[in-house]
Amino acid sequence: MKKALICLLVAVIMMSVPAPSIGEAHPILGSTDVIIDVGHGGIDSGTLYGTIEEKTINLAIAKQIYGILSKKGYIVILNRVDDYALSEENHWLRTRNRHRKDLAQRTHLANEVKPKVLISLHVNWAARSSKNGAIVLHQKNRQSILLAQLLQKRLNAAYGAEEAPVYGKPFYLLNHSKIPSVIIEVGFITNDKDRQRMTSRKGQRLIAENIAASVLEYLAATTP
Repeated sequence: MKKALICLLVAVIMMSVPAPSIGEAHPILGSTDVIIDVGHGGIDSGTLYGTIEEKTINLAIAKQIYGILSKKGYIVILNRVDDYALSEENHWLRTRNRHRKDLAQRTHLANEVKPKVLISLHVNWAARSSKNGAIVLHQKNRQSILLAQLLQKRLNAAYGAEEAPVYGKPFYLLNHSKIPSVIIEVGFITNDKDRQRMTSRKGQRLIAENIAASVLEYLAATTP
């Protein structure tokens, strides 16, 4: 029951706290293993292909990962459980920039809760429709690099690709998150095979299982 309520609890907490301080007031979040950062939402659809929206793909896969890890006994948080923008929950950052408020809200939650790891889900786009495969971006620390390597290896095998993890130097979330974090571009919406995989129930399950397995491998390797 405690695990099942985590997502709802976080949503309530983040909407009700006007300043960045939630950790001590809500000790239930102190033992979190994984935060799944569900990219985009609400007015921010992310990348598009016809009527297919990135935000919908991200949420569907995130829920699958959440289910897999939760059933294994891990405490997992989804920072978005429906179609809404996290910028709307940010009442503490003094800026009119919606995108900055969204990113700050995501990073703030991770830094306050202090999970063992954060994975951020996104969908890629390319001018060439032949471009395919998952790409994992990491911080400049060994924990993030290790997680990115584990994720990239499994996703490459699942996709039949040969991508390498990438240092995500320009990304706000990776630069401001104080815990091991990665961004997973789960595929290219402009590629037929990737798009089919990301939008089908079977394909989403395949992606989720490989991401969850990589996270479990990482936690096993880094937990004393």
